[in-house]
Amino acid sequence: MSDSYKVKVNDSFSFDINKEEVSKLDAVNLDSNSVHILHKNNPYKAEIVSSDFLQKTYTVKVNNNSYVVAISNPLDVLIKDMGFEVGLTKQVNFIKAPMPGLILEISVVVGQAVLENDNLIILGAMKMENSFLSPRDGVIKTISVVLGDAVDKGQLLIEFE
Repeated sequence: MSDSYKVKVNDSFSFDINKEEVSKLDAVNLDSNSVHILHKNNPYKAEIVSSDFLQKTYTVKVNNNSYVVAISNPLDVLIKDMGFEVGLTKQVNFIKAPMPGLILEISVVVGQAVLENDNLIILGAMKMENSFLSPRDGVIKTISVVLGDAVDKGQLLIEFE
């Protein structure tokens, strides 16, 4: 398994990058969500606007242009190359917190019908907002948190019928 990551921008442009190449970037962190990058003597300001850890996608604004960036780690690439898709063989019935954080927004109510990729909840963690989208069409059975709750990693957030 290689150590390179596959990066796809706006579902149209793809490239591979490894940790060594990332460490060679001329980049300076401005704050927790922003980086100043110098590439071929051209300055760029990149800011992470939103992220979806389940889908491993990020909305990144570079010099006031927004891009949707999907990052696949070596294991994701291997699984895809083997012809498997993560989550295709079983139905997701629960959304759990992948990390500790604070519930910033709840966009659904119990009994609400949702479509795949509808926004369900926003978790604030590490000074970033992480949107959780519905993994499938379904109906919300329970919401185990309220706005402002502090949650632990693995804690149940939402259950589907």
